[in-house]
Amino acid sequence: MTSVLALLDIQLPIIQAPMAGVSTPAMAAAVSRAGGLGSLGVGAMSVDAARGAIGEARARGAGPLNVNVFVHQPTAPNPAKELAWIERLRPEFERYGASPPSGLADIYRSFLKDDAMLAMLLVEKPTVVSFHFGVPLPAQLNALRGAGIILMASATSLSEARQLTAAGIDVVIAQGHEAGGHRGLFDPGVPDDQLSCPALTRILVRRLDRPVIAAGGMMDGAGIGAALRLGAGAAQLGTAFIDTPESLADEAFRAALTGEPGHHTVMTRAISGRPARCMANRFTALGAAIGDDVVPSYPRAYDLGKALHAAAKARGEFGYGAQLAGQGAPLSRAMPTEQLVRTLAQEVKAV
Repeated sequence: MTSVLALLDIQLPIIQAPMAGVSTPAMAAAVSRAGGLGSLGVGAMSVDAARGAIGEARARGAGPLNVNVFVHQPTAPNPAKELAWIERLRPEFERYGASPPSGLADIYRSFLKDDAMLAMLLVEKPTVVSFHFGVPLPAQLNALRGAGIILMASATSLSEARQLTAAGIDVVIAQGHEAGGHRGLFDPGVPDDQLSCPALTRILVRRLDRPVIAAGGMMDGAGIGAALRLGAGAAQLGTAFIDTPESLADEAFRAALTGEPGHHTVMTRAISGRPARCMANRFTALGAAIGDDVVPSYPRAYDLGKALHAAAKARGEFGYGAQLAGQGAPLSRAMPTEQLVRTLAQEVKAV
């Protein structure tokens, strides 16, 4: 089996997670310059914005580059459920002198329906295209593979991983339940076994015939080293990069990361409609008292979540943001991205 380092043409077993809304071309380029794999999360971007981000990363001297897209199953609008959700959150808007929108929209286009994004990727040819929330169509995978692009995708279970390998995905990312951000569940309506990163990584290493990348909870070289000892070819870290100067995280997000909220991450659907690990805040507290079945589907619920965050933020309240972070948040270190990668590499070598 080809090693992850050889396949991705990187020197270090360190992959920066493609955090939509947090990662930047500057971050991705810095990781790649330091010998890891830098990533761009373009699932929330237009095609033109994604093309521009790829170009900027390359202009900054990025080597191998991973571009990540969302592969969620499109869902039909449910006006009654969405109106009820809007009315449930109306008091939160009014608390900050605002009114909620009258309806919700699909703010993120699934890659399954995005021919323009596929066409752009076939022209730009990043080293890697990775997928979250599911498996692309066979024709999409064949086109990307035919362009010489390496394919990676997230799995939260052996069943999902087997679907990925059957589709010809080159590398499987084992996303543990402790990972920050959205769970990569293919179907958020089925029970989640909530496997930890170590357990899932070891299961996939034992059962799959291709490389596995560990993701979830790792913040330093000791964590990366543990993942490598379990058989992972590399580790993917996201929360570790939130407090770098290259991150788009605002000051409130950074303060939460290094303060008490960072010690209390929770899984919630209330913010976006899909399970996501966030630092405890006003929105997660609100979600804790609400059943998952009343929250509209992703990304329509996210449309309302973003509107509420904007309304509260305008009045100086930052507790409704999607402050996505993993359980390793208390281990966060503030330093430039390239310095962080080199520090991680030295720590891995030491252990």
